[in-house]
Amino acid sequence: MNAFFTSLARGLDELGRAGGLSSLPALLRAASLLRGLHSQLTLMVGQLHLPPGGRWLDEYMDETARLWDACLAVKLGLASVERYCAAASCAAAALDDWLQDPSPLSSSQVMRAISVSRREAMAAEEENRALADARIAPLSLQLDERLLLRATDARLTGFNGFRGLLHALHNASSLLLLILASGAVSCAAAAGGPCGADDAGAGFVASIVMLQQRMAEEAADAESDGPGAPGIGMCEFRCARAAVEAAREEVERAAAAAAAAAAAAAGRKCEGGGVVKDKVEELKAWLDVLRTGTHSLVCQLDDFLDDIVEGRKELSDLCSH
Repeated sequence: MNAFFTSLARGLDELGRAGGLSSLPALLRAASLLRGLHSQLTLMVGQLHLPPGGRWLDEYMDETARLWDACLAVKLGLASVERYCAAASCAAAALDDWLQDPSPLSSSQVMRAISVSRREAMAAEEENRALADARIAPLSLQLDERLLLRATDARLTGFNGFRGLLHALHNASSLLLLILASGAVSCAAAAGGPCGADDAGAGFVASIVMLQQRMAEEAADAESDGPGAPGIGMCEFRCARAAVEAAREEVERAAAAAAAAAAAAAGRKCEGGGVVKDKVEELKAWLDVLRTGTHSLVCQLDDFLDDIVEGRKELSDLCSH
């Protein structure tokens, strides 16, 4: 049990010391930690000599059902990001064509493709806000008030300590799922929580508090960037959107300059194409990071869902024997 708490605290600390919690590397790390904690807990069941069946299995099933629902909601949020990525990729392709032929017709095609990309981004934001309200909020991803209980408290020592481990998993997974939901679905400030504890899991509690503070700081920074309802917090998603807008502005500027000097520029490439090319390359780079990272995160969540199915079956079989 001490090894479980130590591993949990170390994983949370490493996540907290990493870069922005809304970046894809941090989201991938959070998903990996979530999966690893569940696997450790499942493996420990065989070492705790638990009675066949009983309340402990019901509590495990309830917790994994909550994890299942939250992961499905995050996957739905990521599907919106993937749709935006496809639309923005079409805009990037249109921009490449414009660089080869910066004609008025090509410019209008670029603007249409960018408009589609912008509409897809807005749709993703709206869909994911609704998803957060309908699927994430009912899960109550908040820290359990029993976090401050001593390790010797009867409410945590039940089932040879299994209840305490499950309680730790509940709190850590709530925080990790909030990070995933804030990045992939809709920004959300970390729920308020305790400031410390003196039990055997004090290191784990301190790690959770530190991570909460990091989440609150990043949420405050996001709010200071400008007014508006919280949207998808993923850094790479926001950078890709900004890159689309930057490319659009450069195309408009170059097209206006070409129209003003149409006679002199006849037969020559549009002035300012080099700047547009740089913006297009930046956009494609962000889209590549976004596409690859989002796909990897979906795969992580799929693997975790498979682990949940396997763990539930394994513990059910253990009780039946």
